[in-house]
Amino acid sequence: MKYRIKTITRILPADLQTPVGIYLKVRDLFPQSALLESSDYHTTQNSFSFIGVEPMADFSVTKEQIVRRFPDGRQLTDALTEGVDVIEILKDYIASFETETNLTGINGFFGYTAYDAVRYFEAVRIRKKEEKFAEIPDMMYILYRYIIVVDHFKNQMTIVENLPEGQYSHMPELIDVIHNNNMARYGFEALDDTGSPISDEQYMEMVKRGIRHTQRGDVFQIVLSRRFSRGFRGDDFNVYRALRCINPSPYLYYFDFGHFRIFGSSPETHLRVAGGKAYIDPIAGTFRRTGDDIRDSELARKLLEDEKENAEHIMLVDLARNDLSRGAGQVKIEFLRQIQYYSHVIHMVSRVSACVSENTDILRLFADTFPAGTLSGAPKVRAMQLIDDIEPHSRGIYGGCVGYIGFQGELNQAITIRSFLSYGNRLYAQAGAGIVAHSSPESELQELNNKLGALMKAVEMSEKVKN
Repeated sequence: MKYRIKTITRILPADLQTPVGIYLKVRDLFPQSALLESSDYHTTQNSFSFIGVEPMADFSVTKEQIVRRFPDGRQLTDALTEGVDVIEILKDYIASFETETNLTGINGFFGYTAYDAVRYFEAVRIRKKEEKFAEIPDMMYILYRYIIVVDHFKNQMTIVENLPEGQYSHMPELIDVIHNNNMARYGFEALDDTGSPISDEQYMEMVKRGIRHTQRGDVFQIVLSRRFSRGFRGDDFNVYRALRCINPSPYLYYFDFGHFRIFGSSPETHLRVAGGKAYIDPIAGTFRRTGDDIRDSELARKLLEDEKENAEHIMLVDLARNDLSRGAGQVKIEFLRQIQYYSHVIHMVSRVSACVSENTDILRLFADTFPAGTLSGAPKVRAMQLIDDIEPHSRGIYGGCVGYIGFQGELNQAITIRSFLSYGNRLYAQAGAGIVAHSSPESELQELNNKLGALMKAVEMSEKVKN
């Protein structure tokens, strides 16, 4: 069955609006909205922010079931038995929608794929998630009735309304909400200290196990992570607001899924497909910033000269090349070992690209590259097997992807790092470090803590966010 979607658009000035302000206006009247931003407005690639309003259809994988909901209220559920191809079902689901307007890069499904979903794409065992997280889907992608697109270059917004056949437009009601000055704001309070089921000593023992596996030749590198959590009451959107200030990144996102939320500030592209090309941007190599620009420049130079960091980085660039070559052609390196500065850390970044055609299976390419080598290791499958043995908890959303799948074959997914899962009045965060044969347990623990720094600072700062 085909669902025909009429797309209505209206362009309005946005010089008096911000994406955060718009989101605060719509979120209580339109529950389960989403906000996607970028701090990197100096490039046309990242000059748009998106607010998704009023879910009208969605695809999810949870509790070993694939659930597809449609605009007319119809729901299809399939048991996730052996041999079921999740990607094929997702492709068929997206293909069941026909849109009459070509809005490349704007209209489509927004959501996430958890790290744990890799078992649907590769022959790899992933430990059963803890019972308390059973309600959190492994995949969730939503088609919103309204998408508010803010163009930061032109200072204008485009409101897109996806109108199912036989329904009437209610766009004027949304515009009235955007133009009013009512923003519902609430306080936030952290209730306890940040805790982890893994102590510093236990994490360093995990690192030692990883080092032994690299020395035996089981893997060249393995990424081992550690979960943290903290209780709270109030509005976790304040934490997002603090995080976007503390750690501005190319990918900023806040998804409200009703009984849980996912939000973060990710620096790293997992896979982007646009204009006939696919891109992966591996990040590997991290130094902590000092607050002194001259000292930071010295650290950046040392990072470029660090033999261990460079070997690890080149290995992950090669892994990205191999991943892209599984489903695309003319793979090449666009830039190599570029230094990029973030609030708490300095990263070494490269970009690998490939050409895609009309015949390229974009969603299969996404599955072939999932999860990122920078969050698993190399060789990837063996590294994931060892991660499952060494880490004492499931990863959930950490190391997965969050972003957009377009109707026109485009895709933009960030790696879910520097992110929170908000569930049951607790904030869950995870961070990891890449382990190689010459790693130092103390240094890897410090790298993990450096990455976690912006998240913990955001929680502390959010208690002061009042308006």
